[in-house]
Amino acid sequence: MQAWQAPWRRIGALTRKETRQILRDPSSIAIGIVFPLMLILLFGYGLSLDVTRVTVALLDNDHSSDSAALIGAFRLSPDFTVTAVQSLQAATALVLDRKADGIVQIPADFSRRWHSGEAQIQVVVNGTDANQARIMQAYAAGPIAEWSATAPSAASLAAGPAIVVNRMWFNEANDSHFFLVPGLMVLVMTIIGAFLTAMVIAREWERGTLEALFVTPMRPAEFLVSKLLPYFALGMIGFALCMLAGQFLFHIPLRGSLSLLFLVSMVYLLVALGIGLLVSTLVKSQFLASQLAMMLTFLPAMMLSGFIYDLRSMPAFIRGITYALPARYAVTLLQTIYLAGDVRGVIWLNLSVLAAMAALLLAATRLVTRKQLS
Repeated sequence: MQAWQAPWRRIGALTRKETRQILRDPSSIAIGIVFPLMLILLFGYGLSLDVTRVTVALLDNDHSSDSAALIGAFRLSPDFTVTAVQSLQAATALVLDRKADGIVQIPADFSRRWHSGEAQIQVVVNGTDANQARIMQAYAAGPIAEWSATAPSAASLAAGPAIVVNRMWFNEANDSHFFLVPGLMVLVMTIIGAFLTAMVIAREWERGTLEALFVTPMRPAEFLVSKLLPYFALGMIGFALCMLAGQFLFHIPLRGSLSLLFLVSMVYLLVALGIGLLVSTLVKSQFLASQLAMMLTFLPAMMLSGFIYDLRSMPAFIRGITYALPARYAVTLLQTIYLAGDVRGVIWLNLSVLAAMAALLLAATRLVTRKQLS
C-alpha cells in the first residue's frame, strides 16, 4: 500500500463505522429525517404571519345610502367577515368575547359630512396582538378607499378621486410562507448539523471507545473528517426534503440558481457541523453538549436570524449581536435566492462571511482535537 492511500483507508473505515452507528441509532434517523418533515409541516401549516378573514363588528349610526354602500364594500372585501350590531355595547361585547377582532363605527352625521368633504369613520382594533392590529388597520383602509373612489364627495368632484395602484415585489401572492419556509430550511440544517454532531465525540468519551482510537495511526484531521461526512450527508438529505416540501406543498418559487442554493446550503451546513464538533470536542458529556448546542445554535437561529422577527425592529445592541450569528447570513441568502434571485451583491457578501466562519470553526476544532489526542 502506498503512503498516500493509508489516510483515505482510515477515513473510509471510520466513516463506515460512524455511518453504521447512525443507522443503528433510531434517534439520529428521527432527528435527521423524521424531525425535518415534522418541523416543516408544523411550521409550514401552523405558523403564518398572514391575517385572513378578520371579523369586525360594524355599527351603522347613519343609516343612509352612503353608509350602506360603505358597508357593502366591507362585505365584499375578501379580508373581512362583517357582523352587524345595533349598539356600541354589543360591539364591545363581541370584542371582549373574542368573537370579533375590531369595531367599525359609522357616525350619525356621516353622509352629511362626507358630502362636505370632512367625514370620519372610527376603526377600533384589538391591540392584544400588536402585529395583527397594524395589519387590520391597513386592511380597513382598503374597502374605505375603494368605496370613496367610486363615490366621490362634493369636495373632490372637481379633481376626481385619486387611485393608488400597489405592486408587491418578490412575493406577489403576499403569502408569509414564501418568507418562512427558506428560514425553516436554515433551522433544519442547524438542528441536524449542530445538535447531532454536538454529541458525537462526547458519546465516544462516555462509552470509552475514544481511548481505543488513541493507539491507532489515526490522525486528528482524519478523525474529524470521518465524523463530519456522515452528518453532512444526513444534513443535505434533510435540506432536500425541506426543499421538496417547499416546492410541492407550499409552492415556494425558486427564482435563483439551484446550484447556488445547494452551494449556500452546503457552506452553512459546514458551519453548523463545525459548531457541533467544537462543542463536542470541548465537552465530554452528551447532555451538556446538547444543551450548549441548543443555546448556541437553535435558539439564536429561531429568534435572532430574521427567520420570524424583523432584525431592524430589534434594539441596536441586540442587532449588533446578530452579526456574529451564522444563521443570520444563511436566512438572508436563502430568502434572497428563493424570492429575489441571484442578487450578487447580497449573495457573495453573505456567502463569504459564512465560508470564513466555516473555515475558522473547523480549524479551531482540529486544533483542540489535536491537543486532546496527542
